[in-house]
Amino acid sequence: MKLHPKVIDLVLDRCERLLVALDHPERKLPPVIHIAGTNGKGSTQAMIRAGLEGAGKSVHAYTSPHLARFHERIRVAGELISEAYLTEILDECYIANGGESITYFEITTCAAMLAFARQHADYTLVEVGLGGRVDATNVIDSPALTIITPVSIDHQQFLGETFSEIAGEKAGIIKRGLPCIVGPQEDAALDVIEAKAAQLGAPIFAYGQHWHVSTERDRLIYQDETGLLDLPMPALLGAHQVQNAGAAIAGLRALGFDEDACAAAMTDATWPARMQRLKSGALAESVPGIELWLDGGHNASAALAIADFLDKLPKRETHLICGMLNTKDVSGYMRPLALHVHTLHAVSIPGEINTLPSEVTATAARAVGMTAHEAGSVDAALEAIAKGSPTARVLICGSLYLAGHVLRENG
Repeated sequence: MKLHPKVIDLVLDRCERLLVALDHPERKLPPVIHIAGTNGKGSTQAMIRAGLEGAGKSVHAYTSPHLARFHERIRVAGELISEAYLTEILDECYIANGGESITYFEITTCAAMLAFARQHADYTLVEVGLGGRVDATNVIDSPALTIITPVSIDHQQFLGETFSEIAGEKAGIIKRGLPCIVGPQEDAALDVIEAKAAQLGAPIFAYGQHWHVSTERDRLIYQDETGLLDLPMPALLGAHQVQNAGAAIAGLRALGFDEDACAAAMTDATWPARMQRLKSGALAESVPGIELWLDGGHNASAALAIADFLDKLPKRETHLICGMLNTKDVSGYMRPLALHVHTLHAVSIPGEINTLPSEVTATAARAVGMTAHEAGSVDAALEAIAKGSPTARVLICGSLYLAGHVLRENG
């Protein structure tokens, strides 16, 4: 963190310089699937990994941010990177960097690529950190496939204020002549993505044009130009995961995989803090009558998906414990949830310098019609809710950083 004054500083120069010093590990990776988008990147990656591994393939995977431990970001040939190997490659990158300015995300991205280049695998899955065009991951010249999941308004201070501007940053991962899977998009975003692909001669496989996905009698129905698949529903919960599943299946089909791999993508994928039910662990066991859920979504689109999920659950008194970052659209996040909850308990995110103070979160919740309280911690909020409603449903939400804290505390 001391190598650069900013946490986020979107340029490629520093990353490219370090990769030269490391003898270009990014050019020695197994075939890369590069995934950008505002929502659904991690879930889509998790489903593709499950499908590839279900087909007997070995897979590297890079994702961010981590939840409980940094090691979650780097999965080498199917296994989380070990402490010893992580230390070794970070030391090597630090020495090769020679004390030059470089951000935390940039140097750790280079470390992941170094780890992947030195270990055999059949595929490498790389999730964009922020944006795409000048994200540190966008140093792969010839990915086997790029994927752009739904684009929505988020990180405006870095990516722009409109769908078109943000989509332009996401479309920066598209490479000349190489295929791109495109998930559901607003028209303004799709126009930009299609224009970029046309400029580069990149074949586009877009939702609603080249592939379709729906549900019928608790089955997922996927159809593209080569035929129809009748598959199990995604193991990841929520109606929004159907569209993420469609993008994952489209990706697997573009890579030449069959129905069995697509079925494994549905049944075997796991992704923590995406409408995750916490049934065991210290927090869950401290309130045994509470139905406890955790979600790390943090923008208005994520809130719409959460609201839809809550609406489909069996009716039960529902409370939120919410902590958010001060860079987020708090009102836009709260508004879709207001009709689905009894109360919100606002918390500050422990150890996070950019946390929104609990009193600000509570004020924003009241402004959209919620009954809101402040709590000194997640534990205290849970205790207060359980005292008044011992069999309620509780969703802890608002930030991946809060979700990571909860997973560490829950054990």
